[in-house]
Amino acid sequence: MSSLIKRPGPLVVFSVLILLLGNVTIFSSSGQEKRFPQTAGVDDTKMGTYRALAQLAYAASQKGDNATAAKLARILERDWDKAEDYGGEGALSKKNHDLFEQIDKAMDHFITLLVSHVNSAPDQAAVKTAYLAYIEKLKEGD
Repeated sequence: MSSLIKRPGPLVVFSVLILLLGNVTIFSSSGQEKRFPQTAGVDDTKMGTYRALAQLAYAASQKGDNATAAKLARILERDWDKAEDYGGEGALSKKNHDLFEQIDKAMDHFITLLVSHVNSAPDQAAVKTAYLAYIEKLKEGD
């Protein structure tokens, strides 16, 4: 009976090993997103406060709380301007003006969608796109 069962050839074994190693690599690299230390859910980085405010504004908008989303977006804008534009020598506008401009433009696009819709719902697809673009730009500032 045992003579009827053939052992797999070296090519089959090699192929299975390659597939398994490929899966391990995919799963291990997908979890390698940059992680930052946090306090109360806010990244302890230069851009962490802006990211947290954007997340809160976006979440409020997703829930239909347009007034809160607009308020948080306005707070985000004012904090950003005071710290990163007019904030002295440590401000991003002084350290890396090109990056400051890129992040500022992405932020302005995001917050404009929320601030202009205090009493009505903004286009959620546009808000999501602007939010994700802004979050990606913030990663460059960390």
